[in-house]
Amino acid sequence: MKRFFDLVIGFFMIMVFMIPIGLICFAIKLTSNDSIFYWSDRVGKNGMIFRMPKFRTMKSSTPVMATHLLFDLGQYLTPLGSFLRKTSLDELPQLVSVLVGKMSFVGPRPALFNQDDLIGLRIQHGIDKLVPGLTGWAQVNGRDELSIPDKVQYDLEYLHNQSFLFDMRILILTLFKVILRSGVSH
Repeated sequence: MKRFFDLVIGFFMIMVFMIPIGLICFAIKLTSNDSIFYWSDRVGKNGMIFRMPKFRTMKSSTPVMATHLLFDLGQYLTPLGSFLRKTSLDELPQLVSVLVGKMSFVGPRPALFNQDDLIGLRIQHGIDKLVPGLTGWAQVNGRDELSIPDKVQYDLEYLHNQSFLFDMRILILTLFKVILRSGVSH
């Protein structure tokens, strides 16, 4: 049921956002010498590494690490980077990852390949068995403001309480969080 939902809604969302995606691509190309997309190595289901696309918001010279660990994040942002990140529009290319089955609409956000502390805790609690999501229970409960143990606790709650209705609740809460730009620190 979850995979069917991901496919149907994923195709629908790509159709709805086709024009905004095209405009974002054009705007990034006009304002930056870097590529339009950034391919991030992420940890998927069962610890498998996959390449997750995002619109480029950071300069290509940015160190590969979680953005909350960067000193003076502003020096790394592209001209459109802050806007794309705050509105979560940089995440639109991940719809492709949903369609190919590497991600779901709801699940724990995929860790960077080098976030050993987060990956280790997820493996310890069996959270690594879940397909990562565009959004998740941790995202609607603090997003960038959460510590890693707190993120894992929310991921664990999701693991134990997964259901179609819970996913719908998370998606609705995500919509409100994105509109209000709540929990975004950059």
